[in-house]
Amino acid sequence: MKVASFFGLRPRISGLLFLIIGVIALITILVPNSDDSSTTLTTRVPPHNIYSNYGRIKEQAAIDYLDLRFFSLGVNRLKEFPLCGKERDNYVPCYNITETDRNCEFVREGERCVVRPPRDYKIPLRWPVGRDIIWTGNVKITKDQFLSSGTMTKRLMLLEENQITFHSEDGLIFDGVKDYAFQIAEMIGLGSDTEFPQAGIRTVLDIGCGFGSFGAHLVSLNVMPICIAEYEASGSQVQLALERGLPAIIGNFFSKQLPYPALSFDMVHCAQCGITWDIKDAMLLLEVDRVLKPGGYFVLTSPTSKAQGNSPETKKTSISTRVDELSKKICWSLSGQQDETFLWQKAADPNCYSSRSQASIPLCKDDDSVPYYQPLVPCISGTKTKRWIPIQNRSKASGTSLSELEIHGIKPEEFDEDIQVWRSALKNYWSLLTPLIFSDHPKRPGDEDPVPPFYMIRNAMDMNARYGNLNLAFLNQGKSVWVMNVVPVKTRNTLPIILDRGFAGVLHDWCEPFPTYPRTYDMLHANELLTHLSSERCSLMDLFLEMDRILRPEGWVVLSDKLGVIEMARTFAARVRWEARVIDIEDGSDQRLLVCQKPFLKK
Repeated sequence: MKVASFFGLRPRISGLLFLIIGVIALITILVPNSDDSSTTLTTRVPPHNIYSNYGRIKEQAAIDYLDLRFFSLGVNRLKEFPLCGKERDNYVPCYNITETDRNCEFVREGERCVVRPPRDYKIPLRWPVGRDIIWTGNVKITKDQFLSSGTMTKRLMLLEENQITFHSEDGLIFDGVKDYAFQIAEMIGLGSDTEFPQAGIRTVLDIGCGFGSFGAHLVSLNVMPICIAEYEASGSQVQLALERGLPAIIGNFFSKQLPYPALSFDMVHCAQCGITWDIKDAMLLLEVDRVLKPGGYFVLTSPTSKAQGNSPETKKTSISTRVDELSKKICWSLSGQQDETFLWQKAADPNCYSSRSQASIPLCKDDDSVPYYQPLVPCISGTKTKRWIPIQNRSKASGTSLSELEIHGIKPEEFDEDIQVWRSALKNYWSLLTPLIFSDHPKRPGDEDPVPPFYMIRNAMDMNARYGNLNLAFLNQGKSVWVMNVVPVKTRNTLPIILDRGFAGVLHDWCEPFPTYPRTYDMLHANELLTHLSSERCSLMDLFLEMDRILRPEGWVVLSDKLGVIEMARTFAARVRWEARVIDIEDGSDQRLLVCQKPFLKK
């Protein structure tokens, strides 16, 4: 291929010059140095911090190389992306209607388009009303599908022709979700489900979460649920949960590990989740054990109404006997049973594993590997890590203790500084989230008039979350917002401390689409993610299309990065039809904010 045709330039000399400079830039990026090269590329640094000289050279080389690629492609890149057809209203990359397993393939140039909302789409209702009432036009499941779904209709009522309401009191399990949660609390030995946080239960992985009623109840108890359910071509538990403003992602672990490190959750919950736990040599149960913290609980519920002709005694035997038989090999104990709900507790003492019989399941050798959709393993994970802390022994005080920071290898002064940075940054961001910034009179950070309505943002995604301190800032400032804290897979894995703090989070590779349905987040935030991705040679065009796909109409994007990268980002924002303005944070650095709002493209 000719250099000129590769870069879209006719003069060969100009093309050759660009190629030479680009190669030099890449060499500068990729050549390792004697210091820890992961510091500048894998750790997000607060906007005002100063990099080492070498780090600045590496980052500037990455930016320069992106600039060369950008300008060499010419004016054709300034054209807006076309709008997708109706068939992509609920488009989820990496999944299709013939398979439920994740399979990410390269998106060809001809397939790049902006996903539009369905014709009947409406902006979600304000929180907390929107948690229990959604617009039927916003989800793929139709009212007819709801009405034909048997027992599901017991928790539904159609208020109007275009609304669905969810009854937290009706028909989740037996006598209602509150009674069900109280039943679980009793089996744990608690007086009430309100005592979950005091018992060390801060995060719950809800497998196959249905309509999200259990998760909605957990939120009211200050417990963070994360729904995970497989992709569904027609109707989706994940889409329903997210439309209600609840944390959820697409995923299953029939063949691969979940994108979570070992010892991530305080409880794993499965109510009619459709998983046969004793197949594949119990590797599905081993995956639950891998993500479950020491002293944590596994709750399994399968009502007799689903027994399909089997007697209750047979049903109990098939669930409790076989799973309990397997659980003894992995140091679980059956702590309680009421009706068709069983509760196992994972061992808090790691010595349990050395006292098992020789025929037991072996221990894994590598406990600190990054489990990003890796194959399931036939061994027990997490027993050798420093993070083996029973949930009952964790600090009950708010905040993160010095001993916890030490376990995660984090310096207290660095952590405290990061908290202060994001506490101040959120105040600036919040004051900017108004259409007035796109007028001829731009606002400056810190201006408090007008204040955005508190309900305009229900959820946010921090695309490069580091320690999760933007999430903490939302909480400290009383914002009714939950945050999906995303830790890029090729950065330092800080997801364990995020989950330990009771926040929602997940590992993800931003060179690939995110496992969610369109229009599921109200705000996207990324600090220095674009600079990081430039070194990974990801397509920023595809990234912006993906951000547009998962952002709801009239949602917000806040990007913080180097000036050169932000200017490029503004051009990509124009291609997906976002309103955008560059904000100078006026701290003497070359850091800039790009604040964008997605328009409501009606059909």
